[in-house]
Amino acid sequence: MTHLFVYGTLKRGQRAAARLARQRFVGVAQTEPGLVLYELDGYPGLVREPAAADGVVGEVWLVDAEGLCDLDAYEGVAEGLYRRESIALVTPGFPETAETYVYARSVAGRKRIGSAWPPAG
Repeated sequence: MTHLFVYGTLKRGQRAAARLARQRFVGVAQTEPGLVLYELDGYPGLVREPAAADGVVGEVWLVDAEGLCDLDAYEGVAEGLYRRESIALVTPGFPETAETYVYARSVAGRKRIGSAWPPAG
């Protein structure tokens, strides 16, 4: 089982949440600083940005190997849309690290959302 941090359409209540239906929800957590969200085409992309002070708020799930394969395909890992990487979490009571999907393409011209998706307002 792998701890997976999700921050967008895979979160509970969002349009792709059913992809985690057979996995175990752990709770809401925050990443280390240096990560930020950008608005893509109706979904967010997490990128490493050293100056980002707040980190990103999302959910941690325990995901089995079959679930990770399905999510890698959904997130376009083979096509170079996202990379699955290890990140640090700062929420007490959670594992120190989790895997997440980091956007692998340019965010030039994209709107910076900040630390949470969907954006307020």
